[in-house]
Amino acid sequence: MHACSSSSRQTDRQTDRQTDRQTDRQTDRQTDRQTDRQTDRQTDRQRQTDRQTDRQTDRQTDRQTDRQTDRQTDRQTDRQTDRQTDRQTRQKQTERETFNRYIYSRKTHGKKNT
Repeated sequence: MHACSSSSRQTDRQTDRQTDRQTDRQTDRQTDRQTDRQTDRQTDRQRQTDRQTDRQTDRQTDRQTDRQTDRQTDRQTDRQTDRQTDRQTRQKQTERETFNRYIYSRKTHGKKNT
């Protein structure tokens, strides 16, 4: 009877240890799953934040590019206007000089002929 009782206690201890190990593994798996889900949610939030930041950066870059393009276009327009104004000024100057030579010529030649 004593041997049977000892054997029974040994079996009980083995069963207890086995149950403990199984419970530990289940707890570990559950903890792992929770950690995985938490990590997944965190990763999703980070991705969402990254996408939002990317979109903001893209919009900012677009606006900056638009402003640069506008300034470049303005400078080109200013240069064209300046060149056109210079041409008109030179043309008027040439016309004035031509007219003044004509008047001078008429006055000079007119006096000699009369």
